[in-house]
Amino acid sequence: MIFGYSLVLISLVISLIVQINIKSTYSRYRDVRSDRNISGAEAARRILDANGLYNVQIQQIGGELTDHFDPRTNVVSLSTDVFHGTSLASVGVAAHEVGHAIQHAQGYAPIRIRSAIVPVTNIGSRLFYPVILLGMILGMPQLLDVGIILFSLVVVFQFVTLPVEFNASSRALASLEQLGILGSDELHGSRKVLSAAALTYVAALVTSLLQLIRLLALRNRR
Repeated sequence: MIFGYSLVLISLVISLIVQINIKSTYSRYRDVRSDRNISGAEAARRILDANGLYNVQIQQIGGELTDHFDPRTNVVSLSTDVFHGTSLASVGVAAHEVGHAIQHAQGYAPIRIRSAIVPVTNIGSRLFYPVILLGMILGMPQLLDVGIILFSLVVVFQFVTLPVEFNASSRALASLEQLGILGSDELHGSRKVLSAAALTYVAALVTSLLQLIRLLALRNRR
């Protein structure tokens, strides 16, 4: 019991530290304007055009750090601050999302794998807890096993996500430098923001692994 609570506590601490880090890093470099005064939307368009991705659209969405690329619609969605902002943070985040569009266009293997397992991962994330809870109530270890397998799909998805995110950031920084959107001294700020964002995915994986260990321990006790 104490072991399980310890894992939960560790997970909460890791998540809290990472969230504080990304918010503080983003806020810091959101106030540092780029020398060329290029907005996130403009940077995204330049990188897309440089890679021949004229069919990929860019749109503005609400929220903060809600930026993403949807391969189903070929649309890069940028939050208001990133879309209009000319800061090192805005340009870096916009370039990162374009990195995903380039991955998709070039058939980057990890992103293809991640896209392929999204349906089963969604099922696993929705059903694992009810199945495990039902197994505990009914005293059926078989249901516990099914629930653990379903949760394992989430862990696999998060594991595959890591190379996708790190590669997108690598592509982003390379494009910003090659196209002259940011100077070499400015890349440091964007790299800091993208590194902090990448740590959220690392933390999510670690947290899920700790949760998986906790579930396995629970199964063994039953």
